[in-house]
Amino acid sequence: MALTGRTALLAALGSLPVGILAPSWTGMLAVNAPLSLAILCDYALAAPVRTLQFTRSGDTTVRLGDGAEVQLTVTNPSRRRLRAHLRDAWPPSSWLTGTEQAASRHTLDIPAGERRRVTTLLRPTRRGDRRAEQVTVRSYGPLGLAARQGNHHVPWTARVLPPFTSRKHLPSRLARLRELDGRTSVLTRGEGTEFDSLRAYVPGDDTRSIDWRATARQSAVAVRTWRPERDRHILIVLDTGRTSAGRVGDVPRLDAAMDAALLLTALATRAGDRVDLLAHDRRTRAQVQGRAAGEVLSAMVTAMAPLEPELVETDVRGLSATALASAPRRSLIVLLTSLDAAPVEEGLLPALPRLTQRHTVLVAAVADPHIEEMAGARGTVDAVYEAAAATQAQAQRRRTAEQLQRHGVVVVDATPDNLAPALADAYLALKAAGRL
Repeated sequence: MALTGRTALLAALGSLPVGILAPSWTGMLAVNAPLSLAILCDYALAAPVRTLQFTRSGDTTVRLGDGAEVQLTVTNPSRRRLRAHLRDAWPPSSWLTGTEQAASRHTLDIPAGERRRVTTLLRPTRRGDRRAEQVTVRSYGPLGLAARQGNHHVPWTARVLPPFTSRKHLPSRLARLRELDGRTSVLTRGEGTEFDSLRAYVPGDDTRSIDWRATARQSAVAVRTWRPERDRHILIVLDTGRTSAGRVGDVPRLDAAMDAALLLTALATRAGDRVDLLAHDRRTRAQVQGRAAGEVLSAMVTAMAPLEPELVETDVRGLSATALASAPRRSLIVLLTSLDAAPVEEGLLPALPRLTQRHTVLVAAVADPHIEEMAGARGTVDAVYEAAAATQAQAQRRRTAEQLQRHGVVVVDATPDNLAPALADAYLALKAAGRL
């Protein structure tokens, strides 16, 4: 039996003289028979908690930063009216700080044999799966003097997806893609591109584009027009090792890499290319392979949602072997990792020859904008020392990038806000140059 605050106040007022000799509420109530009888009756008239029935419905997925609604239907099969307070418990990261109390607690008033529905509004602050913990119900009697309390486990999972904030850059990159693909500009010849059509020769055309057989069959000189190749294969590799756990600004490097990967996927599928995903550290954490163009983006978002950085050193040799097995023919391998000198020199550089021999490799890394701020700081002795340290760090990243470029790797090094559009621009540049 749970005593309410109202009961405690009545007991204190009715048994004050005895409270000195019997400090517990039990002793006070023992000498106040009318109050004890009222409490017992109130407890007996409270609807039972154990027989309550619960079902859930509502959202199963939500983007990080958005809200999700989860409905809980409570059925009262007893013959007594249910007057209760209900707490729908979820992990702390299911709500913004300070909003859990209002979002998870509900007041119920359900007549016998009826049911009511309450809605819990989730606003998650982290990616991944959020699972309902337990439902706690406190059922009060008609006088509100005593209550029954019990817990129920009502399972439900809401998957929190990456926010994909870089989708705002997609329209401008699609416009550039249309120009590149020849929809809004004249088709031109490019190395490694696909034949599109024939047209009449105009002064200034490359004479190597003249189709002499077609010219022989007609009275005018005909030239071939070309378009960027379609159905190219792109393998996006997320390094989920310890370097991806470093926070840049408010988010881990892994989250910024995911956002860039989603923009590249959306752009490449519109270009007619096939995109696969591989997340790896010492083992494969997630993989999306062989999906149709209309399904690949949603499949990647779902696969990325539960990913968390692992505090282990990435096995680059195993990563490259898995990547080669996932890309049997010539592909663009986009490796989202760090440009820290030690991991690159000890792990990535020895594995590069196997990758670059068969594939075009692009390495994208998240740069810390605070380093740029430190490099420009002046005015105090501490600021000068910070600027020197930042300049040294930037020089080291440039040397690491140059080492990769000497092995034929395309390098994209940008801050979290600029990584996604910079990676999309690098993809379009490779496509325009016929390197895919």
